[in-house]
Amino acid sequence: MLDAHQLNVFLVAAEALNFTVAARRLHMSQPSVSQHIQSLEQHFGQPLFIRAGRTIQLTDAGEALVPMAQEMVNRSIRIEETLKSLHGEVYGQLLFGCSTTPGKYILPQLLARFHTKYPKVKVACHVSPQEQALQTLQAGDIHLALASSPHTSYKNLEFRQFMTDQVLLIAPLDHPWAAQGEIEPEELYGAQFILREETSGTRLAVRDALAAVGIMEQELDAFLILGNSEAIALAVEEGLGVGFVSSLVVSRLVNGRVAPIQVRGLKLERDIYVSKLRNRLMTKAQTAFWEFAINEREAIAAALSVEQKAIV
Repeated sequence: MLDAHQLNVFLVAAEALNFTVAARRLHMSQPSVSQHIQSLEQHFGQPLFIRAGRTIQLTDAGEALVPMAQEMVNRSIRIEETLKSLHGEVYGQLLFGCSTTPGKYILPQLLARFHTKYPKVKVACHVSPQEQALQTLQAGDIHLALASSPHTSYKNLEFRQFMTDQVLLIAPLDHPWAAQGEIEPEELYGAQFILREETSGTRLAVRDALAAVGIMEQELDAFLILGNSEAIALAVEEGLGVGFVSSLVVSRLVNGRVAPIQVRGLKLERDIYVSKLRNRLMTKAQTAFWEFAINEREAIAAALSVEQKAIV
C-alpha cells in the first residue's frame, strides 16, 4: 500500500531535484530520503529518477506520478486535519490568496486576530494581482482569497463582502489642486495621471466612480502605469503627477506629504470581498476562517477607519 509520507518525500525530491536539498527541507538524513525513493521505485517496479552523479531528473514515470502524489498527500493532510479537529480544536493549514493592497494592509490584521483564536492553524499567504489570485483560487491551488471585486466571470466562486475601502485622489503638495482642496470633475482631463494596471481592483473602482459623474477614465492623460499603489503614492510625492490610491496606503506611507483632493460629486470607494470555491468541501480550518472573517469585519473596519480619518 502506498505511504503518504513516502509520496511527500518524493514530491520534495522532485521539486528540488537533489536528494541532499530534499533531506534538508524535510529535516531528514540524505540516506533516509534515498531509501524512501528506492522503496517507491521497488513498489512501482520502475525508476522515478535518472541519477547521474550528483545530478538527478525525473523519469517519465516520475513526471506522471507528481500530480497524483500531490493529490494523495493533500487528501491525507485533509483527513488528518479533520480528525484532529474532532477533538474540539481546529488544526490544519490554510492557503490564502490576496490582491496587493488588501494583502498588505487588511489581511495582516485579520490573520493576527485569527491566529489569536486558532493558534494551531498555519496560514500561508500569496500576494499577487487580483486576477491572478482569483484564477489560483478557481484552479483549487489555494483555499480562500481576498479581492476587491466579485468578478461575475468566476461563476464557481462565492463572494462575501468583507469591508469597504476608501480610495483617494492625491496630488503633490505644490500642485494647483492642493490649494483648491476641491475640484470639478471636468478638471480631471487637464492633469497627468499615474494609474494602476487595467485589471487592478483600484482601477476598476475608479473607472466606475468616474463614469457616475460623467468622466471617461479612458480619456484621462495616463502617462504612467505602475503595478502597485505604493509606487503611485511615492511617484505623486515626487511630483510626477496625480493618482488614485487606497486611503490605507496614504495613511501608512505618505500622510502629510501629498494632498488629498476632493472631486465634486465623486464617491470613491471599493468593496473588499472574501471568496471561496462554491462546491469545494472545506476543512475545519478553512470553515473557521470563512466564518471568522465575516464575524470580525466590523472590528477590523473600525480599526482601519481610525487610520483613514487621520489623513491630513
